[in-house]
Amino acid sequence: MALFIAGLILFLGIHLLPAAPGLRSPLVAAWGDRPYRGLFSLVSLAGLVLIIVGYGMAQRGPQLFAASPAAIAAAPYVVTIALVLFAAANMRGHIRRVVKHPMLLGLALWAAVHLAANGDLRGTILFASFLAYAAIDFVSVVQRHAVKSFEPVPRHDAIAPAAGIAVALVIMAVHRPLFGVAVVPWGL
Repeated sequence: MALFIAGLILFLGIHLLPAAPGLRSPLVAAWGDRPYRGLFSLVSLAGLVLIIVGYGMAQRGPQLFAASPAAIAAAPYVVTIALVLFAAANMRGHIRRVVKHPMLLGLALWAAVHLAANGDLRGTILFASFLAYAAIDFVSVVQRHAVKSFEPVPRHDAIAPAAGIAVALVIMAVHRPLFGVAVVPWGL
């Protein structure tokens, strides 16, 4: 469990730096933008690897609350929407223009539905951590007015849903071998 928690601290901690301009700005000024981004990426990757390895090694732990049957049933649909939002976050489409922060909304949806669908200690730590991060970062981006203006590109409004749905279908198909839980009857 220690490896898992260390990964969460590294990954989410480094992602909270932009939410604290007082911490981020001096680092960028001292190191330069490219070295800062490089170190940010390396720490993020290390944290992600520790999360994945640590999660796999950690015991499920006690059941803290009953898994919600509604969340279990809704998860494939909610996660599909979350993945469309993830794709839209990196495209200049109307989805991003309307939602403003689709990555954070997608992360919050993914974390919330997984949190409600699990209930064990390990899953609760993982999904509650990501949900809390999304909420904290959302407050930060709203306070910092961190919205980039752009002119929407119509093809991005087709690409984001297509990419999100395609990735969702792949994840649903391999969810059982990867994570131990079949989420759709046609999965592997």
